[in-house]
Amino acid sequence: MRRGEWMWRMWRWRLSGRGAGLGVGVGFRPEWLGELMLQRGEVDFLEVTIEHFVGGVPERQGELDLLGRHFPLIPHGLNLSLGSAEGVDEGHLERVAEVVQRVGPWWWSEHVAWTRAGGVEMGHLSPLPWTGEALRVLVRNIRRVGERIPFPLILENITANWVLPGAEMSEPEFLRRLVEETGCGLLLDITNLHINACNHGFDARRFVDALPLERVVQLHFVGCEERDGRLHDAHATDMSPPLWELLDHVLAAAPVRGAILERDERIPPLGEVLGDLRRAREMGRKYGRWS
Repeated sequence: MRRGEWMWRMWRWRLSGRGAGLGVGVGFRPEWLGELMLQRGEVDFLEVTIEHFVGGVPERQGELDLLGRHFPLIPHGLNLSLGSAEGVDEGHLERVAEVVQRVGPWWWSEHVAWTRAGGVEMGHLSPLPWTGEALRVLVRNIRRVGERIPFPLILENITANWVLPGAEMSEPEFLRRLVEETGCGLLLDITNLHINACNHGFDARRFVDALPLERVVQLHFVGCEERDGRLHDAHATDMSPPLWELLDHVLAAAPVRGAILERDERIPPLGEVLGDLRRAREMGRKYGRWS
């Protein structure tokens, strides 16, 4: 049995005793802290951005512990730069490990992307070429991360402002080979997929159907914006009908265990997004995705 397949089976065995799944939640934003405490029955779990809690700052660690007493937490990383040819930054990996271990989550997530090259931080999630060499780099770096962080890792698709030349396979095939080699699951960002499909002219549903759907563990969803004839992932608007339709298509096909609504800009009161949480929760229940 391949190493990745063995790891995936072990992960599925660990999760099998934890019920149908986490449900529907939000990416934590400090502006929502008070409302979250009052609306605990409306939010099933929280996603916490790892980089917001690194460094051992007592106030942030206290906030993380407070959230963990009231909600299941899923850590979400931004800056491990898993696609960097020079390897992961060991100092940052240690800081990420401290946060993940403090939470003790069902799983945690990072991106299929790179953010650092030649020791320079780009400050942006950048796309990879769909090549065998890029795949080997990712697999090597993910295995190093797995040696330090003994919690299941799931990998997120990003938006791409451009398509890199020289592809040797499609993105779904790249993701399939990636999870087979590493034993990771997938975090499918519905909005990122919709944006890429519209901007680069491919069919989002066919993309979904070509994925290893049994590996889709979690979803992200939020609205997107159109500027100058292109869609952008500002994470600042409500869901549109095409996004709800794509979300429904994924929930019907994949054994999703959790979905997170992201809002990063123009953050409204929490009460204004609860309707979207309820709608997504009912959509998942229709397909038996969570209780």
